[in-house]
Amino acid sequence: MEMSTQQCLTSLISTHPDYTCLNEMFPRLIELSDLPVADPVAAKFPFLGSAWLVTFLLISYLLIILKLGKKFMEHRKPYNINNILIVYNVFQMIYNVIMFCMIVYYCIIKPTYDFTCMETLSFDHPRKNMERALSYAFFVNKIIDLLDTIFFVLRKSYKQITVLHVYHHVLMVFLPYWVVRFYGVGAQFVTTAFLNTFVHAVMYLYYMITAMYPGMKGSLWWKKYITVLQIIQFLIGMIQSAYILNFNPECDFPKIFHAIIIIGGAIFVAMFSNFYIRAYIMPQRRKLK
Repeated sequence: MEMSTQQCLTSLISTHPDYTCLNEMFPRLIELSDLPVADPVAAKFPFLGSAWLVTFLLISYLLIILKLGKKFMEHRKPYNINNILIVYNVFQMIYNVIMFCMIVYYCIIKPTYDFTCMETLSFDHPRKNMERALSYAFFVNKIIDLLDTIFFVLRKSYKQITVLHVYHHVLMVFLPYWVVRFYGVGAQFVTTAFLNTFVHAVMYLYYMITAMYPGMKGSLWWKKYITVLQIIQFLIGMIQSAYILNFNPECDFPKIFHAIIIIGGAIFVAMFSNFYIRAYIMPQRRKLK
């Protein structure tokens, strides 16, 4: 029986991982990689031009964080990479703030899209290259995000390498590639980037503070609200898609992508909600007993 991507990732991260599910992915990728590219210009950007490069990157990532990395660290003490983490978190925070500000400028201050029907800009649109640049910058940032897990491995923080964490990181690289390949850049996924960059700017601010001042890790009251923001971002994306499907059905943004946004968003809402309950609500209840 064929596994879904989520089932495959769950299997890989389990106590007894089943790597055979990776073999099932290759025939599908071969078929998909033969389809024409929606935006030939964007396809020339590094990583966006080859399904195999993205696949190799993600398989390497999975092997490192789930097997090779743990094997490498088996007889080693956790590395003290605090200074690296400070630089990394500062970089990520600034990167996301810049992207967020640019999206605000091009979507709100100087509106480029109609939020009731966000379609990819035509090739001759004066802001098309900016749309490509922002989309690619977001995609590259999702690749950089993979370092989060590598750092967990080097610090032996294996409990943080959860199904939610791995699923989220893999999907945020895998999905944008195929969206650009089949549909093009920008469009309604700009909403995703708008929300995600804001959430990540806040998240990496938290990580930066705790890396610089480890003693504050347990005292920052707003930590749990980062998870709340993550849940809200998916809810907003789902609401936007549901609104367009119901009140603007003539919108040319593919309905399959609306379905992906709604279904994928629902999965993430459920997973992040489960994390929030386990991390914040249940411990509080245990304290009250």
